Amino acid sequence: MVKTREQQAFVLLRTEAFLSEENEVAVARGKPPCGRIYPLCTARSEQDTFHSRQIKEKRQTITERKISMYKKVSTDMNFVGREKEVEKFWDDNHIFEKSIEEREGCPDYIFYDGPPTANGKPHIGHVLTRVIKDMIPRYRTMKGYMVPRKAGWDTHGLPVELEVEKALGLDGKEQIEEYGLEPFIDKCKESVWKYKGMWEDFSGTVGFWADMEHPYVTYHNSFIESEWWALKQIWEKGLLYKGFKIVPYCPRCGTPLSAQEVAQGYKDVKERSAIVRFKVKDEDAYILAWTTTPWTLPSNLALCVNPKEDYAKVKAADGYTYYMACALLDTVLGKLGEEGKPAYEVLETYKGSELEHKEYEPLFQCSADAAAKQNKKAFYVVCDEYVTLTDGTGVVHIAPAFGEDDANVGRKYDLPFVQLVDEKGNMAESTPFAGLFVKKADPEVLKDLDARGLLYDAPKFEHSYPHCWRCDTPLIYYARESWFIKMTAVRDDLIANNNTINWIPESIGKGRFGDWIENVQDWGISRNRYWGTPLNIWECECGHMHSIGSIAELKEMSDNCPDDIELHRPYIDAVTIKCPECGKEMHRVPEVIDCWFDSGSMPFAQHHYPFENKELFEKQFPADFISEAVDQTRGWFYSLLAISTLIFNKAPYKNVIVLGHVQDENGQKMSKSKGNAVDPFEALEKYGADAIRWYFYVNSAPWLPNRFHGKAVVEGQRKFMGTLWNTYAFFVLYANIDNFDATKYTLEYDKLSVMDKWLLSKMNTMVKEVDGNLGNYRIPEAARALQEFVDDMSNWYVRRSRERFWAKGMEQDKINAYMTLYTALVTVSKAAAPMIPFMTEEIYQNLVRSIDADAPESIHLCLFPEVHEDQIDKELEENMDHVLKLVVMGRACRNVSNIKNRQPIGQMFVKAGFDLSEFYQEIVADELNVKNVKFTDDVRDFTSYTFKPQLKTVGPKYGKMLGGIKAALDAVDGNAAMDEVNETGALKLDVNGQEITLFKEDLLIDTAQMEGYVSENDNGITVVLDTNLTPELLEEGFVREIISKIQTMRKEADFEVMDRIRVTYNGTEKAEAVFEKYAGEISGEVLADEVVKAEPAGFVKEWKINGEAVAMGVEKEGK
Repeated sequence: MVKTREQQAFVLLRTEAFLSEENEVAVARGKPPCGRIYPLCTARSEQDTFHSRQIKEKRQTITERKISMYKKVSTDMNFVGREKEVEKFWDDNHIFEKSIEEREGCPDYIFYDGPPTANGKPHIGHVLTRVIKDMIPRYRTMKGYMVPRKAGWDTHGLPVELEVEKALGLDGKEQIEEYGLEPFIDKCKESVWKYKGMWEDFSGTVGFWADMEHPYVTYHNSFIESEWWALKQIWEKGLLYKGFKIVPYCPRCGTPLSAQEVAQGYKDVKERSAIVRFKVKDEDAYILAWTTTPWTLPSNLALCVNPKEDYAKVKAADGYTYYMACALLDTVLGKLGEEGKPAYEVLETYKGSELEHKEYEPLFQCSADAAAKQNKKAFYVVCDEYVTLTDGTGVVHIAPAFGEDDANVGRKYDLPFVQLVDEKGNMAESTPFAGLFVKKADPEVLKDLDARGLLYDAPKFEHSYPHCWRCDTPLIYYARESWFIKMTAVRDDLIANNNTINWIPESIGKGRFGDWIENVQDWGISRNRYWGTPLNIWECECGHMHSIGSIAELKEMSDNCPDDIELHRPYIDAVTIKCPECGKEMHRVPEVIDCWFDSGSMPFAQHHYPFENKELFEKQFPADFISEAVDQTRGWFYSLLAISTLIFNKAPYKNVIVLGHVQDENGQKMSKSKGNAVDPFEALEKYGADAIRWYFYVNSAPWLPNRFHGKAVVEGQRKFMGTLWNTYAFFVLYANIDNFDATKYTLEYDKLSVMDKWLLSKMNTMVKEVDGNLGNYRIPEAARALQEFVDDMSNWYVRRSRERFWAKGMEQDKINAYMTLYTALVTVSKAAAPMIPFMTEEIYQNLVRSIDADAPESIHLCLFPEVHEDQIDKELEENMDHVLKLVVMGRACRNVSNIKNRQPIGQMFVKAGFDLSEFYQEIVADELNVKNVKFTDDVRDFTSYTFKPQLKTVGPKYGKMLGGIKAALDAVDGNAAMDEVNETGALKLDVNGQEITLFKEDLLIDTAQMEGYVSENDNGITVVLDTNLTPELLEEGFVREIISKIQTMRKEADFEVMDRIRVTYNGTEKAEAVFEKYAGEISGEVLADEVVKAEPAGFVKEWKINGEAVAMGVEKEGK
């Protein structure tokens, strides 16, 4: 293993001859050619060399070569420019299209792309969704599947309207209608495409492949017609109905929201609630009732109690008599008490049911007047078990127009319907608060009640309140006439279909999403807006309603439908049909539908099914894979499943990866207002797509929040991409020197060295792991397998094999090294291609296509690598793992003893549960610059152990016995005790006649070392370095230090690598003696014609070497 001393020059100098200036410095400082710092590489670089005489021969050979086998590889980490070139290559050569065409006839793998809205800009979260949605289809394509990827645009909905309103300076529905529906709709169509180009550029930059030339567009007639067909199916099943219902309603937008939309807009707010005195009729007493929405009190019609709970009539310290729940008396009235005077006195108790029908006086005249007009009784106590005693007074105020529970109670008792709030969310003219927005009316209502002596208290409380996800207005629960899909009727089918889906993670499918559909509500499908898919219901004054399922049906039933009818308002509103019941004109209802119905219809509507492409749809339904962020749980994930269940009673997707949100580096939500939002275009321009892609793959499980920050991206780039790129650059550098053409050789396994077989074994293990993990959607696990292999390939295989590439000629061993590394580079590039598509394409084009014109045109047209099981040698991998473990532990010992890597050490002792053959022992010795490695069963002569109890765990377990345990641990034989812990995982002690068992986590273990020895212990392996340095060892280390310093000076003096030099020196007596003794060896190492004691000349530096002062000068010969 150890070469002669004079060979060392050529190792460094040959490397230096073909590297950038920056890397020349790196090599001279004991770093690898690729610029990465290898563990202990300095010691190796001084051992593994060739005779300096061979430098001239190599130089001559290189000079004669005019053409490089491979394109020269820059070792800089600026990948952005290279990615742009790769993107252009893909576009110019239609590689994406070919990846589809070349898989015609292969099994299908279907991916659905959730459509983005083109009138909004991409944000950093879209990078995450894009890279996951791109990577899995790339992988499946390489596995031999045909993976069609049709892009889509979500074009309808209120966000578009709001954008147009803002651009036109309009505010609200009235002004839109004054402006005119037709020009407004035209503006919406324009607005939809505002950022289309930006989205397409973004997708190209990030490497997201999809068919953007032929996308589905939700506002196209063909798409809407398919939706109409689906709605007619739902109508004919009796699942589409119209009714008054309490719906979450945005007064600013003038439209109800679906439950999934409501879920997107909750905010924590602090508000005042109200505990109100309701005067009991014909009695000097009050019922105390609580509400969190004071603005609903003018619409009060009843008070509700729980029929099964206990209530009391009490005389309170404030002089009033109250009715309220017994359980809450102290909470509500307790503050009235004073010393010697109780807060209240209980007069009578009742069950809630006994209070039913007790009447009280109306709180506001406006509600009394409204109720009187309907000739229905109001203002009395009602009962329902939904009332709880967790807060408030146990009595709930009922306003049936403003809450689902209230409405249910109202229907049960046939209460009047009083709605004293208009569609803009303003209080009605008949109230004392006319024209005020409901939330602004809250404090005015409280003031009014307080002035009339009817406000007992107005405590502040914090709660989560829904806001409009589009315009940020507080929602109100509001009785409206709306259209609903009866999802409750298909609840069991929803659950059954959901159970067929592979959710990643499973916890969302069974938890968040599963709970959602377990408690599914009817879908409020209609919107009182303009820009959306029109609801396809026509109604007649006779009461008959009809659902139109196609343009053909509409034309058949209508006398005034244009041939080129556009299925949007206002055009469709003008089309009438004849009533089949009475013959009169039927008009379309004014509503449009929830845009979530658009996106949920994309599996069939993108193909204009069932009007055409029937076979294509059936072939591509359901999807094999979809992926979006976690907020789509109640959005697209739900609408897809809901519509598919309603129409086909089948899950629309088989596998779904749920993605977490992207946060800033502190785990905070990104927002422009906080100033922590990351511009995706700036990030892509700065770091490159591959680096960001890799970060999202390897950082954490996809469904967890991702903390995005530049340092982490750069670190991931350096650790994986930089290592792979530099290993590739290393290969190209030497393959060009030797004119090595991989197509002219074959990898002959039987002729390979142990290191070659080890790398091929690790490579095949890696391919197996990556394939298995990606096949099961385990993304971080696949990324880590790639990263570990690249690290092994670069930092172990290349490092241990470098001298083979530097050998003269083209002997079989050198061919083996080239072919093994070439195979590994090409294979890992293919395995990593779905994840880092740009870099791997660059590597493939240079390593494969440059020498093999018949190879597939792109790495993304290749098949995924196959696993060669016969090349997997687990015993070999295990042995090398042991070697690496010992090297790491030996390095730790060197660090503790503060002995530099260049300083040879005499002995290393190893105690382990394994043995290594001489071959592997030599590798350990070589790596650690140790003269001898000795395996032994006993390291007691060098080390022992002391034990103390871990107080955090032992204290609670044994309490008073702690002192005895400490004494027992002090008395144990350290080595014997450590053997017992390693063997059984625990240590048994006799403490005052009682047997105590302490586990490893109960023990604090310190290593006690003998003078002159340093040890490391880890999981039963002990490594001991003999740090006693003999004069001979010290002298050898001194020489290595001198050589290292001269090499550094060569670099700093900017000498050419082949320049012959003269070295002059003076220093301490000891230093000069070493120089004189080893002058010949030093000359051979540093290409010096002369090493002489003289006044240092040329480039001069002073050094402290092993405590000895030395001044050295280096100058070119002939100067």
